[in-house]
Amino acid sequence: MMHTVRILGLDPGLARMGWGAIEMSGTRLTHVAHGVLTSNAKHDLGNRLLVLHEALSAVIAELRPHSIAVEQAFVHKDPSAALKLGHARAIALLAAAQAGLDIAEYTPNHIKKCVVGAGHAGKEQVMAMVKRLLPQAALDQEDAADALACAIAHAHLSGTRARIAASLA
Repeated sequence: MMHTVRILGLDPGLARMGWGAIEMSGTRLTHVAHGVLTSNAKHDLGNRLLVLHEALSAVIAELRPHSIAVEQAFVHKDPSAALKLGHARAIALLAAAQAGLDIAEYTPNHIKKCVVGAGHAGKEQVMAMVKRLLPQAALDQEDAADALACAIAHAHLSGTRARIAASLA
């Protein structure tokens, strides 16, 4: 009997945080759900973070993933944008830790290389490949596609680690 693992991928952002859940059974990947959490730019930072935390905690409680894969921050030339992204990543990590989940982090280039085959692939290439790998996902949001790509990368990498561990045992 094959064990099914649910993975929640996150593409952190202060204005838009993409999320996507998949299930992995052996090498088979199945789409579960996806979406984008938003915060209002007119509100102060503390309230925006609170909104994201509450919404992400609700997603985690509803979907009950086994692990979470979070995209690491891309270093922006704008220090203010990098700091805002860091705050959103902290919310993602905090919500996962509060739920007692295993957390994996991947660079954007690593995710793209796992999913598309090229580390510098564009957003449209990532979305096209996610649609191909998860044809049942009615996907139209780049942030959600990036989050699903993060989950897919984690599934591939964790599956490889499991097969290596099994062969060594």
